[in-house]
Amino acid sequence: MSRVVVTGLGVISPLGNVPDDLFARLMAAESGIRPIVLDRPRGRYSNIAASVTFDPAQHFPPQKINHLDRVSQFALVAAAATWTSAAIELRDQDKHRAGVCLGTGMGAANALEEGYVQLLDRDPDRIKPLTVLTVMNNAPAAHIAMQYGLKGPNLTFSCACSSSTVAIGEAYRQIKHGYADIMIAGGAEALLTFGLFKAWDALRVLAIADQKNPSASCRPFSKNRSGLVLGEGAAMVMLEERDRAIQRGARIYGEVVGYSSSNDPSHLTKPSIEAQAAAMALALADAGIAADEIDYVNAHGTGTMLNDVTETRAIKQVFGDAAYKIPISSTKSMHGHLLGAAAAMEFVIALLAMDKKAIPPTAHLDAPDPECDLDYVPNHGRHGPNIRNVMSNSFAFGGTNAVLIARSATS
Repeated sequence: MSRVVVTGLGVISPLGNVPDDLFARLMAAESGIRPIVLDRPRGRYSNIAASVTFDPAQHFPPQKINHLDRVSQFALVAAAATWTSAAIELRDQDKHRAGVCLGTGMGAANALEEGYVQLLDRDPDRIKPLTVLTVMNNAPAAHIAMQYGLKGPNLTFSCACSSSTVAIGEAYRQIKHGYADIMIAGGAEALLTFGLFKAWDALRVLAIADQKNPSASCRPFSKNRSGLVLGEGAAMVMLEERDRAIQRGARIYGEVVGYSSSNDPSHLTKPSIEAQAAAMALALADAGIAADEIDYVNAHGTGTMLNDVTETRAIKQVFGDAAYKIPISSTKSMHGHLLGAAAAMEFVIALLAMDKKAIPPTAHLDAPDPECDLDYVPNHGRHGPNIRNVMSNSFAFGGTNAVLIARSATS
């Protein structure tokens, strides 16, 4: 079987669009969460979100913007950054063994909502003729494949918060098992729309805005946490067969060594300790390493009351006494919950933690929950630890739990 390494990174995030800059801001416990106001003909909605400052006119000609939902725009720009980061050039024969795997939870939410507004509030007889092609969930992956002429696997995964872990994991398997040599993989999400915000609000899982400091509203593992904060963005990695990457002199950010997924079939929203633990244990088995060899965990850590306790107990079940020795953090406290793109963003952050020998904090963790009693790296990043193996957790509505493990390129 082939070994798989990461040779490129790209992000579109509430904290910037350069991976190194994003990581530096996370280490400084900066937050991209801010108040947001959404207007529609039938009303106005205000809340907090981790929104992205993004001008599509800086990246696309006007005629192309009309055919791309915001999620596809994010995906294309993150893919371009990843391609540049990887410094990769493909001959035509290479493109048959190069592909894309992308995860998204809601897909083209903006275009879909705009279509309904057009029909219901403006003109019931008129809608954009390319609406179907704009809103299909596989549009972002299709646009990336067309942009680079990729003729290998082109796959889209939609399993809520685990979507982009599954996308990266399945891309890893494509290369590991010999079906491809190069895969660009990750996730994109752009769902900060009036209707979807109202829907999430109705679910009663959103954080209550901190009136004094809205940017501190997401508090994973804190006893005064009140819920998750929605975000948007994209993150991509370039996966490459190791010998090929070494032969061309590529910079290697890390090696993907473990991936797994498990399912909890009992409830759409209630997390399961056993299912989360199974996903982590299976990923460790795939990587062929012991639990105490993990040096950092980027937690799912949404900031909801039930999720954070469940994840804490699942980690203890898998890691035993070692659970108390491993630094764990939730960077959602700063970049928000990007849903289908969250896992890819957090995997990129975990890779950068290895690369830079630094661990980002869980921000706003001033009053830890006694039931969340592991080392959640409160408020201040740590520099200098020897990080050889990292784990990234993703546990989704619908029951899909997925975990990635990467090893340092220097190990």
